[in-house]
Amino acid sequence: MADAIKVLLVDDHQVVRRGLRTFLEVQDDIEVVGEAADGAEGVDRAEELKPDVILMDVKMPGMDGVDALRRLRELANPARVLVVTSFTEQRTVVPALRAGAAGYVYKDVDPDALAGAIRSVHAGHILLQPEVAGALLAQEESNAGTGRAGSLTEREREVLGLIADGRSNREIARALVLSEKTVKTHVSNILMKLDLADRTQAALWAVRHGVTG
Repeated sequence: MADAIKVLLVDDHQVVRRGLRTFLEVQDDIEVVGEAADGAEGVDRAEELKPDVILMDVKMPGMDGVDALRRLRELANPARVLVVTSFTEQRTVVPALRAGAAGYVYKDVDPDALAGAIRSVHAGHILLQPEVAGALLAQEESNAGTGRAGSLTEREREVLGLIADGRSNREIARALVLSEKTVKTHVSNILMKLDLADRTQAALWAVRHGVTG
């Protein structure tokens, strides 16, 4: 499975990890490369195994999912993190998204929907429920995106609008007839100019300021 999406499972409940592994191993394009029982072990395994996507629980003993996300960001680990949680409260999910998660699903998610979510975040998409997006917007008002829209070039505004639409770099490149490398450069410039940390914040900034694709 050379082209399969490599997935790391991070959850303190063995039965949850076993269930996830059992389902994901029947997917032709997904390969479970490892497991971890807490955030610290998850970070170590992510550095060792280089997964494409990490399924991360939020509430774990020791280092929890949010702290693990922050550590992965510090290490510049490129894995996309999909939070898998049984908690529906915004106060649980929002910190994980602000720490760098690409989205979240609940532990009772339909198996096919989970596989689709893994493929989606691997492709560069962001998975946000409307109510959580609203909460993030409110929190980011005072502490993110202090840069000005006027500092963006017209092309950067186009790229930002497509990020807000949930497009991956590949899809943006196709839509604007650019190379993926050029799109990545534009994304980096957008984040720098607007003083944003990641694509999630960029998408929220675009929604808040009316920049659409």
